[in-house]
Amino acid sequence: MNFFKKFLKKESDTPEEVLKENRTLEEVISELSKQEIRLSYSKTEEALPVGSSKLGGQPDLPAEFLWPKFEGKDYRDDSVKLRPLAFLAQINLKDVATYDQEGLLPKTGLLSFFYEVTSMPWGFDVADRGCAKVYYFPDTTTLRSTPLPKELEEEGILPECAVSFSAHISLPAYESFAELDVTKQLGDEVFEDWDAYDEYCGELGCEPDEMGDRAKLLGYPDLIQGPMEEECEMIARGHYTGDSEGYAKVSEEEKEDIKRKAKDWRLLFQMGTVSTEGYELMFGDCGHIYFWIRKEDLLARRFDRIWLILQCG
Repeated sequence: MNFFKKFLKKESDTPEEVLKENRTLEEVISELSKQEIRLSYSKTEEALPVGSSKLGGQPDLPAEFLWPKFEGKDYRDDSVKLRPLAFLAQINLKDVATYDQEGLLPKTGLLSFFYEVTSMPWGFDVADRGCAKVYYFPDTTTLRSTPLPKELEEEGILPECAVSFSAHISLPAYESFAELDVTKQLGDEVFEDWDAYDEYCGELGCEPDEMGDRAKLLGYPDLIQGPMEEECEMIARGHYTGDSEGYAKVSEEEKEDIKRKAKDWRLLFQMGTVSTEGYELMFGDCGHIYFWIRKEDLLARRFDRIWLILQCG
């Protein structure tokens, strides 16, 4: 199929004019593509064995584990309180090892994800640090099913759900496509708009997440409010990102450095609305939460250095 013929903006455009470096669109897409590991889940009636991949229920933790807490403002009534984080999910890394083609994740052990769902911090402020946690337990034989804290509010008690995994091609969202180095002379010249780009991605098996409920490991995020990599880098440097004033305080020189260093950030885990019989956990208005980590920290297993961002419509 000739994708240039389908997506070139006007009849005068030719592949020779668009592709300054003799690179085909297929080559560029191939270079950009990653693999994401999607999660499917279903509510269970009986407790899963210790160490199983799952959403919700009681987490499997070491005996000495101290449950994380965060002091935040209740989004419903503005009350400020120290609250335990909700247990979202645990991933037995043996279950996903065959799908991790880049070798980014450990091959064994358990990854556990937590987030404070009563205050639901957005990740704009350095003060949001600690609202989300990721723990890596290399030895699953030392883990045991651990009761949830008694003070955990009902909305933070996810029903236990068995999880299965599948691998899918992952491509950057349209907003990010033209900003990447490999597409500076290609991206926004080839596609008329995001509909054309999404159609192309769909033909490759990378359909957009229109319902806002996709959970996945790795790959590119399903964007709702725009790219987040520079936001992560700014927060890591102590800058506020919740309004334009925070950006205005950053010098042009540092902005350029932030843009360069932003490329180091990778999506670790994304979660959308969790909905099962009798329970629904929505992040904002049909939003997602995204756990981000620098690639060097991911490879060094420094999961305590993640940063969480919430986006919603």
